[in-house]
Amino acid sequence: MAEPDFWNNNERAQEILKERTNIQNIVSGWDDAQQELDDLLILVELGEEGEDEETLEEVKSLLPGLVKKVGRMEFARMLSGEHDANNAIVSINAGAGGTEAQDWADMLLRMYLRWCERKEFKTEITEYQAGDEAGTKGVTFTVNGPYAFGYLKAERGIHRLVRISPFDSNAKRHTSFCSVFVFPELADDVEVEINDKDLKVDTYRASGAGGQHVNKTDSAIRITHLPTGIVVSCQNQRSQHKNRDIALKQLKARLYELELAKKEEKAATLAGDKKEIAWGSQIRSYVLHPYRMVKDHRTGYEVGNADRVLDGDLDGFIEAYLLK
Repeated sequence: MAEPDFWNNNERAQEILKERTNIQNIVSGWDDAQQELDDLLILVELGEEGEDEETLEEVKSLLPGLVKKVGRMEFARMLSGEHDANNAIVSINAGAGGTEAQDWADMLLRMYLRWCERKEFKTEITEYQAGDEAGTKGVTFTVNGPYAFGYLKAERGIHRLVRISPFDSNAKRHTSFCSVFVFPELADDVEVEINDKDLKVDTYRASGAGGQHVNKTDSAIRITHLPTGIVVSCQNQRSQHKNRDIALKQLKARLYELELAKKEEKAATLAGDKKEIAWGSQIRSYVLHPYRMVKDHRTGYEVGNADRVLDGDLDGFIEAYLLK
């Protein structure tokens, strides 16, 4: 920041300022905890010297808060992946099952948006495809906040819902599946080669749930990466140019993750640990009938209050996954 040409590139300068703020928060957090510990040790010493039970009781009352603070910072150390501090791009897609699965996708969208509100993360829906009768066929949104990708990468996979269907007049129990994909938003200095000749670009009129989700304009962009078949869309901006930029950023993130997945798959094959990824290999089940429970099959962590989870209380599942 002390370089004379620091502000010549404003976008790069803002990235460095953001990085500086994140580092300052980490350092100041540990400094504050150290100061609290020193203060408590002084109180213990004073209490023991003066045989002052009231002072020692004060230490006992203050200590749990310090332990909790240090625990949160220890957990933050788990978010040390290359892109964990980045913003996130989240995509939810309904599985087979028509309206039932599309309604489940809408429930998941609400759950994640509520979780983001709790974290005070900023969200923006960039692509929304409404269901045929209700719910959502597919939706993509960005999450801006410190360590957004580090947290949300725990949500990647298949999510299974078991409930009495509100769309079945016979009130039968239904099982629905949705896939959740999470990608890191990459900085401009991350190199991902994209050739224009490999792209098929289509423009169309945006559609969706009105002002609740997207702007209905003629400037929506859909980009297909021909070598991989990856399709990305953006329809929330009134400018076709801005929609294209956002779509390309999403494509860049997905191609980067695809390369990482190939490397991980090759390593797993060499290690004899290759696992099949299929609709039956859900990471988490949300059961609303005949009992109510949400269970993560990777960690065994479960919560009996399913409504609380669907209202965005996901921290327990995320922490259990990152600490496993």
